[in-house]
Amino acid sequence: MAGRVIVVGSVNIDLVVTVEQLPGPGETVVGDHYERHHGGKGANAAVAAARLGADVSFIGAVGRDAFGEDARAALEAEGIDLEGLFTLDEPTGVALILVDRDGENSIAVAGGANTALDSVEVRRALKRMSLGPDDVVLVGHEIRTGATHEALRLGRLAGSTTILNPAPAAGLGRPTLDLADILTPNRGELEALAGPGKPGAVAKSLLGGGGKRAALISLGSDGALLVTGRRSTAIRAPHVEAVDTVGAGDTLNGALAAGLASGLDLAAAAQRAVVAASLAVSRAGAREGMPDAAALDAASA
Repeated sequence: MAGRVIVVGSVNIDLVVTVEQLPGPGETVVGDHYERHHGGKGANAAVAAARLGADVSFIGAVGRDAFGEDARAALEAEGIDLEGLFTLDEPTGVALILVDRDGENSIAVAGGANTALDSVEVRRALKRMSLGPDDVVLVGHEIRTGATHEALRLGRLAGSTTILNPAPAAGLGRPTLDLADILTPNRGELEALAGPGKPGAVAKSLLGGGGKRAALISLGSDGALLVTGRRSTAIRAPHVEAVDTVGAGDTLNGALAAGLASGLDLAAAAQRAVVAASLAVSRAGAREGMPDAAALDAASA
């Protein structure tokens, strides 16, 4: 029987300006258009998993404002269980995003309710869900470190597969990192966690060598590197015309969790996750390009 995907993380409203090139320090650039999208790394990953057919629950927080109502409605429309989505006396999180002509982006986030979510609320929500060994608990770090740690701890205690998307990497210590069965940093986050060097070697040092823990390092258009024990396997990404890379990493995380919850082994789930992330950059917006199961099957064939 397939397990559930339980995502613990952030939910934001994304305010996006498209520009010719990203500004440098002190520079003002004028964009050609503005859009508003639903976002937040946690909520995006939950949507990615739900579109691939997973049974998804989301734990996070929004504010008592119009953005919060919109964010909740968007997640409900994806069929995601929101029993663990708290409404707090803080504004809903907002991400200010610049996207250049090549699809690269620069992001600043005002955490709002995301940073008010605490470990007590996370514990209460997860205990209601009665986690089991077939479940996958995917946790982000756009929430308090204590809340991230508690979600991983409870997932580990239940025997669930635990995934940590260490974004942002700042503030994550070894006790929290060690609770993740699978780490999913990008190159910059990996360097922030374990120092410079070749990604495979750095990831092995971060994992501590041996054991069943793994890392899936996202490498943008180069795909990803799957590190398990002493082995590193490059996963190529299919070529696509990148329109907007916002949400690619979130799609990778959600697709990885969905694949594992469906019973795929790590290598197969990682391969599908890389393809899903590549498809996601073909349209503007963090969620607009996320594939459903049929689209991913066709692209993976």
